Amino acid sequence: MSDFLGFIRSDGLVGIRNHVLVLPTVSCANGTVDLIRKILPEVTSVFHSHGCGRAGKDLEIHMRTLVNIGKNPNVAAVVVVGLGCEVIKADWIASGISASGKPVEIVEIQKEGGSRSTAEKAVEICKSFLESVEKHQREPASFAEVLLGLECGGSDAFSGITANPAVGLVSDWLVSKGGTVILTENTEMIGTSHILKRRAINPEVACKVESVIVEAEERTKNVLGPMASIVIAPGNMDGGMTTIQEKSLGCITKAGSTQILEVVDYGMSPTEKGLIIMDGPGYDTESMAGLAAGGAQVILFTTGRGTPAGFPCVPVIKIASNSNTYKAMEDDIDINAGVMLEGESLQCVSEMIINKLVAVLNGEKTRSEYNSLDGVLCLYTSLPSF
Repeated sequence: MSDFLGFIRSDGLVGIRNHVLVLPTVSCANGTVDLIRKILPEVTSVFHSHGCGRAGKDLEIHMRTLVNIGKNPNVAAVVVVGLGCEVIKADWIASGISASGKPVEIVEIQKEGGSRSTAEKAVEICKSFLESVEKHQREPASFAEVLLGLECGGSDAFSGITANPAVGLVSDWLVSKGGTVILTENTEMIGTSHILKRRAINPEVACKVESVIVEAEERTKNVLGPMASIVIAPGNMDGGMTTIQEKSLGCITKAGSTQILEVVDYGMSPTEKGLIIMDGPGYDTESMAGLAAGGAQVILFTTGRGTPAGFPCVPVIKIASNSNTYKAMEDDIDINAGVMLEGESLQCVSEMIINKLVAVLNGEKTRSEYNSLDGVLCLYTSLPSF
């Protein structure tokens, strides 16, 4: 008996969506990608503001992220749209993605006669891909094949009391089923290294946990100086928070109580199954891009103040920490964890989230998908990002 029905890819990974992805190598190609999407709305497109003018660590991060998002198991086929003179070449990205076994094609604006001609050629390729992927059938799959990303944004004083602990129970549940959970957002772990280190499976992992958190704290201090201890958003403050440590103590409860098995770089896929920490920023859109590149098929996103942001090829399940936010943004929120403040149990809310998660794994759309709030692919850079 299967746990859910998914799309089994040639590399053995299991997707829960079957997207044909149109991926620009550089921001200069965003307009052409948008034109492709307008002509053929059935495709999934992403936009980003990089691809050129970078070197060193940033270039490595950006290439890795673009390739690995193309390799995400929710993606069935990819059209890479390049300009032709950019630093990140289309054939580099296509070659990396094709290693997963999925079909990939390239179009370049400077070779195809300009934007309109490029879009028209890409549309024909996309139509062929769409016809092919429509034949894909969902097949039985195990929860052990699920990689769940964890995210929080617009947190408030209730986040660490309702939504985040409920997600923590979901994390423990998935790990118990053999699945994988990724906790990220290093700036939202500041002040908690002594807690997370104790949960590391061995001294080496403990050292890496401490290292990524210390690096985030040092970067914050270098940029903000004496204001570093309150590196939280105005909305966090309006929601009753006072310091980054207070926010962090709530943030890490999303990861439940199991051992931390591995620390991976931004946008890298885990090599272990279980609880993983990804080195990544606290900025929501950059953080979600890292989770998607790491192979997450779905993201649980808790919010106290409310945010509509989704992600292009990964369903994002929004969980409100309080009923006021849920009622104010019902169009954008999937689960109301605020019922805990009205007498409902933590266990009951976690079961609500699990039921929604299983439904989404089987194809049910999230609110952000219904609203086509795909967001923008924000690529992490070595410059400070909070």
